[in-house]
Amino acid sequence: MNEFVRSAPATRTPTARAQYRSSPRASGARPEFSLAHLTVMGCPPPEMIYIAARAGYDYVSVRTIFMGLPGEPNYGLAHNPDLLAQTRRALDTTGIRLHDIELARVKEGIDPASYVPEFEVAARLGARALLSSIWTSDRAFYLDTFAAICDLARPFGLTVDLEPVPIAGVHDLAGAVDVLRTVQRPNAGLMIDTHHFHRARDNPADLAALPREWFHFAQICDASAEIPTDREEMIHVMREARLYVGEGGIDIASILHAMPRIPYSIELPHLEHVHETGYAEHAFRCLETAKAYLAEHEAAFAP
Repeated sequence: MNEFVRSAPATRTPTARAQYRSSPRASGARPEFSLAHLTVMGCPPPEMIYIAARAGYDYVSVRTIFMGLPGEPNYGLAHNPDLLAQTRRALDTTGIRLHDIELARVKEGIDPASYVPEFEVAARLGARALLSSIWTSDRAFYLDTFAAICDLARPFGLTVDLEPVPIAGVHDLAGAVDVLRTVQRPNAGLMIDTHHFHRARDNPADLAALPREWFHFAQICDASAEIPTDREEMIHVMREARLYVGEGGIDIASILHAMPRIPYSIELPHLEHVHETGYAEHAFRCLETAKAYLAEHEAAFAP
């Protein structure tokens, strides 16, 4: 995710890092998939839940934190009781689970406390994780703010998973690792997006050396092997033109193999596909191509 895109459990207070880990899958268990909101950004949460259920996803990853960007809908649930009721009904009806919400940006002018109402709602709906990214180069500020977000999310049992984004302030794996090692928060984690990881020219071998408990979920998609040098072109691909898994040049298997077995959130916006086929068919193709790719590379994911 990036800055430019458009009955529930009781609140719980964790006492150990293990409480924040995604449920491990047994050896040989099928991968679990979540439908990321950017893939179907024009759909409000209830509609994307029904789409996810029909396509065969396990989870949804919903953008409930409104970013105020031009043309982006406000899908916040904390202050919209009708949308919250519809979302809860869709989850209950379909059996789809809410995996994570987004996007808690670390950025000047945004008070982390403003995110708390959405944390509370997410926890009530069963969410496990909160996605965050850093949009400033002021290291002292972003370390303090990210730590504050972790502390605010902790009473709700949410991990705060930092995503390095190649056009953001913390843009690569080294930067994200620096944050996590510095803040030392038990619910802090690392969220790898295969597109961003490739664009940042990061190395899968560096992932393999990191603490396993940092990994709670990953975002997957594909793109051309060639890395754009123009910022606007990179933003265009990130927002509107990612490829189905296996159709580009990213070595997705090596990236995923370097991490533990965790849920995969498919973040794959492609406006031309959506205009041609609609959101439901696009979401279905996203899942089917990802399943086919993982099946083809099954040996890489053996525990």
